[in-house]
Amino acid sequence: MFDTHELGRRPGALKRLTRSLPAPADLGIEVIGIAEGVTVELDLRLESVMEGVLVTGTARAPLTGECVRCLEPIERELEADFQEMYSYPDADARGRIAAADDDAEDDEEDMLFLEDDLFDLEPVLRDAVVLALPLQPVCREDCPGLCSECGARLADEPDHHHETVDIRWAALQGLAGSDQDGEKDNAPRSAGDDSQEK
Repeated sequence: MFDTHELGRRPGALKRLTRSLPAPADLGIEVIGIAEGVTVELDLRLESVMEGVLVTGTARAPLTGECVRCLEPIERELEADFQEMYSYPDADARGRIAAADDDAEDDEEDMLFLEDDLFDLEPVLRDAVVLALPLQPVCREDCPGLCSECGARLADEPDHHHETVDIRWAALQGLAGSDQDGEKDNAPRSAGDDSQEK
């Protein structure tokens, strides 16, 4: 929780914060994310406005995951920017465009509120981190991945390959083999062969 008490309700009042916090659990997606407990560096700017406090910030933290092509571990730094309005609990709709009742209810559900001049940054941080993550992380852009036959890492063995026969042509290969045998049987005989038979 972060305290906005010093801002009061004076529009234009500004406060800058730098914090280092341990990352919450499950901050990421299945293949890449921020490990629980690692340090997340936050640079925040809190600005008092008519309806509440506008929070703008940047989060930096180490990412760990695995390449979706070759499954090798990945480590890199994440930087995620975010901006969110935390409304006063008694804020009205001043300055907002009038909307239909359903839209107004939806907007209210999406709003975040200050509670006793405090705000919880975790949901905002979680959204910002997930949006900043690569959906298909790779160890390098040209990662060739794994061999589909045996699972060998192709970056380690650039010349790796398997002799494969397309099963659609396998029957014809058998015919080609018997055809060659037939050609041997039907090969023209030399004059010497005829004399041997006599």
